[in-house]
Amino acid sequence: DVAPKEIYWSDAGNLVLIACADSAYVLSYNAATTASAIAMGQVSPEDGVDGSFDLLYEISDNITSGEWVGDCFLYCNSSGRLNYSVGGKIQTLVHLDTNSSGATTHRILGYLAKEDRVYLVDKSLNIVSYKIMLAVLQYQTAVMRGDFDAANELLAVIPEAEYTTIARFLESQGFKEEALEVTTDDDHKFDLSLELGKIAIAHGLMEEIPPDEKNSIDTMAKWKKLSDAALKISDFELTEACSLASDDFPGLLLLYSAVGNFDGMEALAAAAQKKGKTNVAFIAYLLTGNVEACANLLIDTNRLPEAAFFARTYLPSRVEEIVSLWKADLSKVSETAANALADPKSSPDLFPDLDVALQVEKMFLAQREATKATGISASDYPTAKDDLELDLIALVKSQAVAAPPPPPPPAPPAPPAPPAAPPAPPAPPAPPSDEPPENPFAAADDPVDDAAAKAAEKAEADRRAREAAAAAERRRRAEAEARRLAEEAAAAEAARIAAEEAAAAEAARIAAEEAAA
Repeated sequence: DVAPKEIYWSDAGNLVLIACADSAYVLSYNAATTASAIAMGQVSPEDGVDGSFDLLYEISDNITSGEWVGDCFLYCNSSGRLNYSVGGKIQTLVHLDTNSSGATTHRILGYLAKEDRVYLVDKSLNIVSYKIMLAVLQYQTAVMRGDFDAANELLAVIPEAEYTTIARFLESQGFKEEALEVTTDDDHKFDLSLELGKIAIAHGLMEEIPPDEKNSIDTMAKWKKLSDAALKISDFELTEACSLASDDFPGLLLLYSAVGNFDGMEALAAAAQKKGKTNVAFIAYLLTGNVEACANLLIDTNRLPEAAFFARTYLPSRVEEIVSLWKADLSKVSETAANALADPKSSPDLFPDLDVALQVEKMFLAQREATKATGISASDYPTAKDDLELDLIALVKSQAVAAPPPPPPPAPPAPPAPPAAPPAPPAPPAPPSDEPPENPFAAADDPVDDAAAKAAEKAEADRRAREAAAAAERRRRAEAEARRLAEEAAAAEAARIAAEEAAAAEAARIAAEEAAA
């Protein structure tokens, strides 16, 4: 039950469109069924002939005027668009002029097949026309009917300039393979080849891009799409080539780290640093064990606090050098904060086990050089992964304790013995004594003296324990103070950077105002 405002019949009389306020309905008319019912007197006064019309599809649009061209319906809508519908699929031909309220001012006069043009008139009686080939409409109609033999015959007479329009119509109907064969637009062909999984076709199209367009944003985006598509099918060689062509450094980082490409990771680190992608470069250097390059990168980018802490962990031999750079830079903001920074030379007590750390650094560098040529085999992972949990500082210290002391140096040869002295005369007899004779069976040690000795040893041990605890507390407080001063220094550094950025922004604003004046 609808309230139609217009009814449009096709020239063949087999289709009818009923235009209502907000939508339209396309029905097929069964002339044979209607004629048979009328001949047999089976016409209901209220319902008419049952089965005389079948609903084909609905157009959700406000149609203001229209015209049938074969099985295609051309129409203008209330929003100023010239559209056409084939099998319920809407295609927009052109956007027409509208009035101040956004409503259309045109109506369709008709379609001339010999001119392949549709004519419209506006409220000022100005006539305009737009080209739409009848063969294209017939081709689309044949496709909607499933008559591909007729469609292929019509395609032969359609100019190649219309092939992209045909291909987009075929794509909208789900015939993407046919659309890929028909389209002449390289961008459309690239998208279709990716959707169909035809990676080789897409790669061939990218290789044909002119040199002056290779660095464009659109080309880079296409390389990225092709890289993702190649990665989905595990074509790592093509993935790498696409990522290199598009400077996709994060993608290369993922690829090289996943497949264990050490040489590629080294090349990526250098390329990323050259292009200013310092985050990727730092991670790549770290994954390859090039800690020296990591520290240099942090210094070059003026990330001196991070460089100092990095060196404390991985390059203790460069702590003093980097802290001195940090002090010099921080002194420009706060001399007090700069003087609060500690280094191994001026405050060795704040850097415990530094000598052990230097030994560990040498061990790491030696191991890196020993495995650089061949690397570590993936088959060694079950045992090599345990090395990541090793406390190398504690290991080196325990080995130093367990090692036996070095043997003492040999004693010098004894000097020659002096000549023998003459025999001593016999001693006179001892005078008698009033003391009682010494008891040979008396005890050798006095229990009272033993107890006193043990008490003295315990007191000494307690004193040493108290001194060790006091020293540990002083070291803890010193380390806490060092951390606090380092945090203050980092905060001062951040304030300096913010002040510099604000000053630069103010200078840019003043320069812009002067330029505008």
